[in-house]
Amino acid sequence: MVINQASLKRDGVQDYVSLRATALLMTAYTFFILYVFLSTPEMTYEIWSGLFANLGMKIFTFITLLCIWVHTRIGLWQVLTDYVKNATVRVVLSFILNTIGLAYVVAGLFILWGV
Repeated sequence: MVINQASLKRDGVQDYVSLRATALLMTAYTFFILYVFLSTPEMTYEIWSGLFANLGMKIFTFITLLCIWVHTRIGLWQVLTDYVKNATVRVVLSFILNTIGLAYVVAGLFILWGV
């Protein structure tokens, strides 16, 4: 019996599907926000805060924030493994950049649920 050691860490098909799925959700969110801007004659603070006061919009935004983070993590892993050959530097850069990504998601959550 052959055990696939690569499946314990990263799976190329899983990365491919995750990138495509997150890209579709981020595109849907972008089109929705564009629709809101184009269909609203004058965007005021009241309209904007009313949009984000809706629970559905908060959930859609939260899912989009998570998609951005997943998309970024996979992209960073691909770029760092391709271009940074020193393993120590790659691990340190990966940790720092993924921590920054997580901080963006956490900050986004505080902003989102603060409205």
